[in-house]
Amino acid sequence: MQAEVPETLSGNRLDQVAAGLFPDYSRGRLQTWIKEGALLVNQKVLRSKDRIYAGDVLTLETELAVEDAWVPEPAVLDIVYEDEDVLVLNKPVGIVVHPAAGNRTGTLLNGLLHHCPQLNEIPRAGIVHRLDKDTSGLMMVAKNLPAHKTLVKQLQRRDVEREYEAIVIGVMTAGGTVDLPLGRHPVHRQKRAVLESGKEAVTHYRVIERFRAHTHIVVKLETGRTHQIRVHMSHSRFPLVGDPLYGGRLQIPKACSGELTRQLQQFRRQALHARRLGFVHPRTGEVCRWESELPEDMVALIAALKDDM
Repeated sequence: MQAEVPETLSGNRLDQVAAGLFPDYSRGRLQTWIKEGALLVNQKVLRSKDRIYAGDVLTLETELAVEDAWVPEPAVLDIVYEDEDVLVLNKPVGIVVHPAAGNRTGTLLNGLLHHCPQLNEIPRAGIVHRLDKDTSGLMMVAKNLPAHKTLVKQLQRRDVEREYEAIVIGVMTAGGTVDLPLGRHPVHRQKRAVLESGKEAVTHYRVIERFRAHTHIVVKLETGRTHQIRVHMSHSRFPLVGDPLYGGRLQIPKACSGELTRQLQQFRRQALHARRLGFVHPRTGEVCRWESELPEDMVALIAALKDDM
């Protein structure tokens, strides 16, 4: 397994860069492989504390333990496009993208391996970007190594078009941009937070429609950090409806309709949908774009918000 160091990780310690490039493995395991000489930099053995730079190539040469094997499983995949190089699918709410502790099976990756067994030969089974478990919408998958390399580079150059629709708590006066670095929360390790020491994160948003106490928005990602939209919107005091990590306690507007109350009470996931995806096809060079309709729960919530005005 190989990965090239991007500019965003240049100058960091080897173990830090390895954690960024091989996120499926713990920092401790990566450090062990570095000591054993199983994780090489430009085919050389280095120390965990050594600095490495953009363009360096990390090579992981080790036989993974049996528990690390990914198991193909039959699954219903909503595939919107597929050819010999790429696959674009519409991920439903409630599906974990990648196996991890506590989620070794039943993930999107397990289903992809059953649909396309050769993905087992590609880093992360061809998955070049993720969506949170309870975020719905479009994802791209590379079906061979050249396509994977090309799509990863497009992401690093910020050439991939990714737009989301979201419903936030509060009434926005206008769109804007949030340009604040993100990192792991210093106390709650499952969360992310705005930190001066974090990685660059840029989120653009604009208003689609305002309601009495909520706003329907379009969000465009310039970078793709974990939980980026959710953290940036919450930090801006416009948390996503239903967000269990960053949304705070349930808020019911005064004198709202019974239907809106019911919709808000039952909406127990972040109101976020990846509606548009675009990239340059790795083989043809053609600019390709896809759009996905909002899922039923967001459609019903928006209808209740409209009726309550």
